[in-house]
Amino acid sequence: MTKYGKQILEIVSSSPSHMTAEEIFWALRQTYPTVVLATVYNNLNRLLQEDLIRKISVEGMPDRYDRIQRHDHLVCRACGKLMDIDLGDLTEQFEKKAGIPILSYDLKLNVLCEACRNKRK
Repeated sequence: MTKYGKQILEIVSSSPSHMTAEEIFWALRQTYPTVVLATVYNNLNRLLQEDLIRKISVEGMPDRYDRIQRHDHLVCRACGKLMDIDLGDLTEQFEKKAGIPILSYDLKLNVLCEACRNKRK
């Protein structure tokens, strides 16, 4: 793994938020001021292929990147805010319902966050 890949993995793994490629780029520039955005995308793709990080896609929003540890997400349908939620491992329950082995799953629950609910009042 390149020095950039190692640093990007560290940035994504230690981030409390779900960062976009551009946010990762600016964080990486703190350590490597001459890095270019293409390097970030190339390394993100490599980390994804190696299953070291995961990409979260939400319609109408830029892709975001997250640590690989098992957890699910709440997505605000109004503002796009992405929040972690731990529902435990549901693989066994899904396999029983589907009747076939589940390799992996990506659960995103659509919600209205507290701020957006308050705006609607």
